[in-house]
Amino acid sequence: MSETLIINNSSSLDGQYQLLVKQIKNLLNNEDNLITNLSNFSAALKQTFSKISWVGFYIFDGTKLYLGPFQGKVACTEIKLGNGVCGISAKERKTIIVEDVDKFPGHIACDVESRSEIVVPIIKDGNLFGVLDIDSAEFGSFDEKDKKYLEELVSFLSKEII
Repeated sequence: MSETLIINNSSSLDGQYQLLVKQIKNLLNNEDNLITNLSNFSAALKQTFSKISWVGFYIFDGTKLYLGPFQGKVACTEIKLGNGVCGISAKERKTIIVEDVDKFPGHIACDVESRSEIVVPIIKDGNLFGVLDIDSAEFGSFDEKDKKYLEELVSFLSKEII
């Protein structure tokens, strides 16, 4: 299996995501260790999009979210359900896009350089597995297009990998 990632920065955002989705589905394999798969998933996102300053997983242990595989600066290790963008996304089980983290009530500032964020909940067989958290050092980095493709990728993870 090849661990080479093809990136086409001259392509549209749709084109970049479509290429990434295809590659993620070939890169990840449910016979590999879950930590390995989540690590490669976050690395592939970070490598593909220069707008991403931090990407990773917070995994639900039945009580709180704890830090899982990620790419970027050191991060918060625990987040309570309902706290911050990740905790609210997990509690409400919905994707949250934040254009300016300083304007989000209760935002947890793990990285003072973070300006915008998108968090996608990961649901497996009706149960919360965790969230995919992505930050950017630029305001307004994420939109409905990102949401669409990230939800598709998370759906693949929950159905085929986790």
